[in-house]
Amino acid sequence: MKGLGNLGDIMKQAQNMQKKMEDIKSNLSERVVEATSGGGMVTVLMNGKLELLSIKIDPEVVDPNDVQMLEDLVLAAVSQVVKKAQDIYQTEMNKLAGGVNIPGLSNMLQP
Repeated sequence: MKGLGNLGDIMKQAQNMQKKMEDIKSNLSERVVEATSGGGMVTVLMNGKLELLSIKIDPEVVDPNDVQMLEDLVLAAVSQVVKKAQDIYQTEMNKLAGGVNIPGLSNMLQP
């Protein structure tokens, strides 16, 4: 019967971890990161769940004769904001795991 008690403890721990993961998911959706490029000509906002929230482009940078530059600025800003959001996500995963590498844990929180 002692084994059944351990199973109950394991189930309780799993439920606690699931609750923590749900809390983290909620927290990640509320955390917003920003990145800019071109000295602020392009600004991108993304939340911690890697959902793109907005892209703002200064009208001065819109030049029909130089679309490539605008594309490069947008790409640079999006790349930066994704990196920032991923860093927040990884920090939260590390908190949940208590510094222990748990294979597949980060996949469990994917939206």
